[in-house]
Amino acid sequence: MTLLLSKLLGTLIVVVITMIILWLISLWRRDASVVDPFWGTGFVIVAGYTLFTTPVAQDAARCLLLAALTTIWGGRLSLYLLWRNLGHGEDRRYKAMRDLHGPRFWWVSLLTVFLLQGVILWIVSMPIQVAMFKASTSSLGWLDLTGVGLWCVGLFFEAVGDLQMAKFQADPNNSGQVMDRGLWRLTRHPNYFGDFCIWWGLYFIAAPGGAGGTVFSPLLMSFFLLKVSGVTLLEKTIITRRPDYAAYQARTSAFFPWWPKS
Repeated sequence: MTLLLSKLLGTLIVVVITMIILWLISLWRRDASVVDPFWGTGFVIVAGYTLFTTPVAQDAARCLLLAALTTIWGGRLSLYLLWRNLGHGEDRRYKAMRDLHGPRFWWVSLLTVFLLQGVILWIVSMPIQVAMFKASTSSLGWLDLTGVGLWCVGLFFEAVGDLQMAKFQADPNNSGQVMDRGLWRLTRHPNYFGDFCIWWGLYFIAAPGGAGGTVFSPLLMSFFLLKVSGVTLLEKTIITRRPDYAAYQARTSAFFPWWPKS
C-alpha cells in the first residue's frame, strides 16, 4: 500500500466514524434531517484532518488556501441549512423513507443516507486531500487564480441565491408563488450552479499541486447536481406543488445563468 493510499484510507475512516456518530444522533432525535446541515461541515473536517496530519512546509500556501476556502464554503452552507431547518422537523424525503421502510429504517438510513453521503463526501473532496497529502513544490500560478475566481463566483451565487430565497419565503404574500427574481431570474438553481463553480474552482487550485488526476471528483459532483440529487430531483414534483413553475421553466435557464426568454 502506498503512503498516499494509506493516508486517503485514514481520511475515509474518519469520515465513516463521524457519519456513524451523526447517525446515532439521528436515531436519538428521530430525525434523519441532521445529515443535511452536516454536509458542509463534513468537508471542513476532511480539510482540517488532512491539513493537520500532513507536513505542508513545501506547499503551505496551496494547502492553507484549499483549507481556508473549504472552511468558508462549508461553514456558511452548514450554518445556513441549520438555520433554515430549525424548528421544521424531519424533511419530507426522510419521512417518506421512514414510512416506506418502517422498522427497517434504522439500518436503511445508515447505509443509504449516512454512509452513502460519507463516501460521496470523501470522493468529492479527493482533490483537496491529494493536493495536501502530496504537498508538491509547485508555486501558486494562473490556474490557482482561475480556481479562486471560480470559487468566488460560486460562493456569490450560493450565498446571494440562498439569501434572496429566504427573504422571498419569509413574505406570506409569496406563499405558493414561484421565486423568479434576482439571481433566480437568470437560473432556476443559482445555489446548485454556485456549488458547481465551487468544486471546479477547488479542483483548479488542487490540480497544480499534484491532484490533476482527481478530475473525476468535480465531474461526479457535476453529475449529481445536474442529474441526481440536484436539478432533476428537486423539479420532479415541484410542478404539482406550484402550477406556475412550468411557465418559469419555459423562460428560465435550468442551470447555467442566462437571460430569460421573452
